[in-house]
Amino acid sequence: PARFWGVNFNGGAGFPSFDYSEKVARRLAKTGGDIVRFHQLDAEWNTPNLFSFSKGERIGTSRRLHPESMKRLDYLIKCLKEQGIYVYLDMNTYRKFKSGDGVENAWGMDDAGKPYEHYNRRLIELQKEFMFQIWNHKNPYTGLMYKDDPVIVLSETVNESNLIHPAFPMTAEPYVSEFRKLYRAWLDKHQLTDDAERIDLNDNTNPTLHAFKIQVMTEFQQEMYDYMRKIGVKIPITGENMMTDLGIHRSNACMDYMDSHAYFGGPNWGEVKRTCHSVAPTQCPSFNMESLAGMRDLKRPFFVSEWDMPWPNEFRAESSILYAAVGALQGWDGWAIHTYAYGTKLMYMNILGKEVSSNSIGGVPYREGIFSVWNDPAKYGLFYHAALIARRGDVKESSARNAVKVDNLVGPISGIAGAAEYARTGVCFDGIDNGGADRVYAQDEPIVDLSRGEITSDTGELYRSWTKNYGSIDTGRTKVAYGFLGKNGEISLKGLSVKAESDFAVVALSSLTDADINASDNLLLSTVGRARNTDARFEGDQMYDYGKPPITVEVIEADIAIKTERHDLIVWAVNAEGYFVGKVPSQYEAGWLKLSLGQTMPSMYYLIQAE
Repeated sequence: PARFWGVNFNGGAGFPSFDYSEKVARRLAKTGGDIVRFHQLDAEWNTPNLFSFSKGERIGTSRRLHPESMKRLDYLIKCLKEQGIYVYLDMNTYRKFKSGDGVENAWGMDDAGKPYEHYNRRLIELQKEFMFQIWNHKNPYTGLMYKDDPVIVLSETVNESNLIHPAFPMTAEPYVSEFRKLYRAWLDKHQLTDDAERIDLNDNTNPTLHAFKIQVMTEFQQEMYDYMRKIGVKIPITGENMMTDLGIHRSNACMDYMDSHAYFGGPNWGEVKRTCHSVAPTQCPSFNMESLAGMRDLKRPFFVSEWDMPWPNEFRAESSILYAAVGALQGWDGWAIHTYAYGTKLMYMNILGKEVSSNSIGGVPYREGIFSVWNDPAKYGLFYHAALIARRGDVKESSARNAVKVDNLVGPISGIAGAAEYARTGVCFDGIDNGGADRVYAQDEPIVDLSRGEITSDTGELYRSWTKNYGSIDTGRTKVAYGFLGKNGEISLKGLSVKAESDFAVVALSSLTDADINASDNLLLSTVGRARNTDARFEGDQMYDYGKPPITVEVIEADIAIKTERHDLIVWAVNAEGYFVGKVPSQYEAGWLKLSLGQTMPSMYYLIQAE
């Protein structure tokens, strides 16, 4: 068994200077990370990328790995390896095929050849050529080819590309005509009727066309999988990771593990009108955890290679611990937040929301601060606790195994809402092993009664209420109260009591030893709610100014009581530089350590240690 908790490195973050590589690897290890997914390394908009180190040199082909880029990537992998951090290596993500590659209408296609790379033979040949080059590349700092280095543990065939999602319409010639020809041949072979020459190829409600697309995607995934095995890749491989459709899931049934992405409460990424819809999981009957459960089957590992509750959602502090806890309950095998950073010049990005590009990434004006978490107290600031939940196993796995039987590949799984927070859940299909499910539900059969206004996991450790607007995690070594705590009075867990004056907060307590909280001599208490830039200005959902340095964190005021067998614990406030700045007054009463936060030495972090 393996459990991975980590981050993505996007674009330029994969090609840093040597001193940055050493520094970032140490930081990731200290904050609990053990995996980095290298994402968008092949992106034309990125500088450097795998095929060019700078934009000053015109390179008319994407068929050669640039030696300077590879040197930077090699050294970063070496540094991660020294810190015990593994690598998830993407294949085709945002590569811009060029006319010099022998590709027709190269600039008429989207990045990565989406979605034509699934069936056009030239694009498939080029993908295989790249796979051969990257997996047989020898890292001079480890002495190993990538295919032989155990630090690289996971890979995918293609990132977020399929023939079904409306984000990837078929519009470019000659690829549209090629697909129609393939569709006509398939119809004739199976004696089926459809107008292949005039049908809307982007209509995914047509069951015949949908079935053909599933077959094309399945054959593509199998061919790419077989080729990676042929050239000596030994690690688990997945296919498409944009599991937004049951047909996409079905086409990945031949892969070693499943992978999916989930985003919640994100902003409008407009360059002029910048809006943010701040909504918290504790305000919603269900949120995107069920989309992940609905794209997982019980017989194979499951990895969440992208998740996020992006800035500037003011309630995003709920996300890190909640994703870790639900994934641990489900027995998911890994998580990687999207993203740590898009680049390495972080001294210029010292506030949230720093822009790094215009409409260059998929037609979307991405902003460093929307997805970058390296300096976000509300998300990365809670990675200490999230890593303990995910990697140490502080939250127990569910012992149940519920499967939803999919009979309609173009329909929703309406009954799965809320199930991810209740018990281990996945889906199954006709003719495929259901993974030893204890119970199989119909596609529209509810697993959880949402009318109760709350969910408690079958282990009893997780609780969330969207009527009371708070949740909790209650285990031996980690205890958390999160959400709109102020209006809920005293929240009592087993051995922890929280009474918050602040309206919204996350209060997390973890043992930093192998002992449970009640016997530990070293505890970390973290308190965070809203975090924003100095002078950031919002009016409702409209953002008018993303502010200036420094990033500020709301002081959380709360009365805390911790049940403990020890009588020698001192509560230290820790500042942003990691220094002890003073003791927080505390007292013992009948086996409880009691303290009030927010008035004396207010901080985000408190170390509670034996004298």
